[in-house]
Amino acid sequence: MKRTILEKLKSRKLWVAIIGIVVGIASAFGIDTSEWTQIAGIITSAVSVAAYVIGEAKIDAAGIGKKDGGGD
Repeated sequence: MKRTILEKLKSRKLWVAIIGIVVGIASAFGIDTSEWTQIAGIITSAVSVAAYVIGEAKIDAAGIGKKDGGGD
């Protein structure tokens, strides 16, 4: 089964792996607590916006498929 990029981006395993990599790199460079808070805020905002955009795109695509021809 071929998976699209959007389907892969919805994977919780992928996001946990990415967060793990970010945490590991940040720990190696000695980032303090206030910077962690900023990083968490940025990631949360970005993921929320991406989820909203993808969700709305799917709703719009489903709506286009259900549209009536209008009797042309």
